[in-house]
Amino acid sequence: MALCKRKGFVFPGSDIYGGFAGTYDWGPLGVLLRQHVVDTWVKAMTWGHDNVFPIDSSIFTAPEVWVASGHVSGFNDPLVICLECHSKLRADHLLETVDVVADEKMSEAQINELFDSVRDKLTCPVCGKKNFGPVVQKNLMATSTLGKLTEEDKDIYLRAETAQGIYINYRNVLDTGMYQIPFGLAQVGKAFRNEISPRQFLFRKREFEQMEMQYFVKPDTASEVYEQWREERMAYYSKLGIKSENLRWKQHDNLVFYAKDAWDIEYNYPFGWSELEGIHHRGDYDLTQHQTHSGVDMTYFDESTKERFIPYVIETSVGVDRSVLAVLADAYDEDEVGGSLRTVLRFHKDIAPYRAAVSPLLKNKPELVEKAKEIYHLLKAEFGNITFDDNGNIGKRYRRQDEIGTPYCITIDFDTLGENPDLLDTVTVRNRDTGEQLRVRISELVNFIK
Repeated sequence: MALCKRKGFVFPGSDIYGGFAGTYDWGPLGVLLRQHVVDTWVKAMTWGHDNVFPIDSSIFTAPEVWVASGHVSGFNDPLVICLECHSKLRADHLLETVDVVADEKMSEAQINELFDSVRDKLTCPVCGKKNFGPVVQKNLMATSTLGKLTEEDKDIYLRAETAQGIYINYRNVLDTGMYQIPFGLAQVGKAFRNEISPRQFLFRKREFEQMEMQYFVKPDTASEVYEQWREERMAYYSKLGIKSENLRWKQHDNLVFYAKDAWDIEYNYPFGWSELEGIHHRGDYDLTQHQTHSGVDMTYFDESTKERFIPYVIETSVGVDRSVLAVLADAYDEDEVGGSLRTVLRFHKDIAPYRAAVSPLLKNKPELVEKAKEIYHLLKAEFGNITFDDNGNIGKRYRRQDEIGTPYCITIDFDTLGENPDLLDTVTVRNRDTGEQLRVRISELVNFIK
């Protein structure tokens, strides 16, 4: 977290005002890293499949959307207040500290009964006292006054997930006449939750970004398709450079009533194993709910079999923020180079904020700076994410680029200009991970980096 703030990946939200819990701002390097993570997912979904297509739905929707989805009545977390320091805490998180698990489908009365059974063992993480009020189920929907002009107007919500925007546009997409089952709709977008106890850096935020894909299939093919998507989604993480030993499957023990199956891909975060992505076999629940509440026909007619049915949905859902946190944690390393300790982020080259850094050996030699700028612009035109660095001596530049995860440092020296005729128009390219340095011809530099 300290490195992220110091180097401009992530800043605490409203930092100059003492911060605002559950919010973070992306700095220059964080924006680049996050965008590369998003681009990798979009390409895997839409470039990697002939029948998965992008969509971008509104953050604001009619309130009835969230009634139909069940969020208004059942999207709750258990809130408990410490009566000593008045901290607002998640009751289920407190129970976890004494190895007691609260099922998310428990009623308010059931979770109070469970909480009371171990109340004397529970300690407030803020003040250390043992004095709690009753557990209350708190709805997580973030509300807005947009469009609510009088008290009689219905409550308005910021979306709690991007999936509902896909479901309510499924019929619109079908009606274009360009798509047929099976097909998927993929979306990247902001979601908002009134989290009781946001924690663990980027892992649990009040404003976050999701990458979700809903795949619509014939009911009798759903189980087979579900297993195919499970296999594909686990393999995907090699594209982000995440080590396989830091990933594992976890099946949901208690499914919601409509779900056919649900598995999470968990990542071994610094605070332990926790959900990175969910792959869910949702049956026809979502489209059926919206058909019932909207009155719009959500069935699909298969011309080849003359069947009419409501498609089953296979969902893959992963957070951008949790993905970035996993990438940062996986890449973070400390080792010794040249007899000194260095911090290095070993990002996959396609994910790193900068693909390469270009430097003149000496910043006070105009001929070196001019040539370095020429090469910098050559590479920037090709790759985009290239940085120019002439601050400090070359050793300090290497360490600075290691710390932000730049895979290659390219140095222009006097041999580049022909001091050694055999090395004319070559540059030194240093590898971040090995420290190895090679001479590469400028004419071959683009392909070398590719």
